[in-house]
Amino acid sequence: MSKNHKSCSRRDFLIKTAAGAAGSLIGTCPLVSALAQPQIKTSDTVPAHARLAIIIDDVGYNATRVLPFLELGVPITFSILPRLRYSARLAEKLHSAGHEIMLHQPMEPCNQLIDPGPGALYLSHKADEICTIIEENLSSFPFTAGVNNHMGSRFTESREKTQDALTVFRERSLFFIDSFTSRNSIAFDTARDLDMIAGFRDVFIDNRVDKDYICLQLQKLKKYALNYGYAIGIGHPRPETVSALAEFLDGLDDSCCSIVNASEVVYTQQATT
Repeated sequence: MSKNHKSCSRRDFLIKTAAGAAGSLIGTCPLVSALAQPQIKTSDTVPAHARLAIIIDDVGYNATRVLPFLELGVPITFSILPRLRYSARLAEKLHSAGHEIMLHQPMEPCNQLIDPGPGALYLSHKADEICTIIEENLSSFPFTAGVNNHMGSRFTESREKTQDALTVFRERSLFFIDSFTSRNSIAFDTARDLDMIAGFRDVFIDNRVDKDYICLQLQKLKKYALNYGYAIGIGHPRPETVSALAEFLDGLDDSCCSIVNASEVVYTQQATT
């Protein structure tokens, strides 16, 4: 993947993707993400123009709730769960509409009563099993640009298993974003130790399903971007989320902050951290 990404204004993106976004799609049943405190960014040089990436997780159950995000007219990175009924179809539709696609890789959570879903990685898996599972997950998304973890609070606390998974991603030239579902996650640090292009989630924008709360989280995300030059927010296909995003974008000053693909942020992080 080229590092020479260009920022795209909302109007430019809307014109570019109008034709591709017209096809019919099919909703999603989002899972609740765990809370964790991300690492603090450090950089001596803050870019004059801030970059803000929005990742929409848990795509693949259906698409009724995904379609409205295409109407926002900005680059959104969609992270798609593997092996679900609509995963491959949605990946193709969203990719054709000009959006960046990631694999939302399920990983073992701390709560053993929670099922992370099909195609998940567990601590009990050996390195060759992890490779095989990831290969099968990626087979439906040949245009996948990167990966972030779905759940995985237990898995991402294990350096050995995390390294096994990240090695597979690195060999396929995929960037990695640590969703930080655990305060003790070492996934981002491990990725950087492996010289991977990697980043981390700054704000979960809709861990509470309340529009007013989501609006506040988006302002928090913007503050991160303006303070450090870049920021990554993770949300889910929810009506409250798309409504809050629409209001947020209407009030966003494009001259100081642009919505970009997640890949553009991780390449910026790579250069400045």
